[in-house]
Amino acid sequence: MSHAFYIFTSYGVTALITLAVIAWTLLDGRARRNEMAELEAAGIRRRSSPPVTEGKQA
Repeated sequence: MSHAFYIFTSYGVTALITLAVIAWTLLDGRARRNEMAELEAAGIRRRSSPPVTEGKQA
C-alpha cells in the first residue's frame, strides 16, 4: 500500500461525507419549507409574522 492510495482514499471519503451532509441539508430545508407552507395554509402563523387585522394583512 502506497501513501498515495491512503491520501486519495482519505480525500474520497471526505468528499463523500461532505456531499452527503450538503444533500441532507438541502433535503431537510426543502422538507421544513413544505412543512411551514402546510402550517400556514392551515392558518397557523409564525410568531415573527405581522398580525392579521380584519381581512387584510398588515
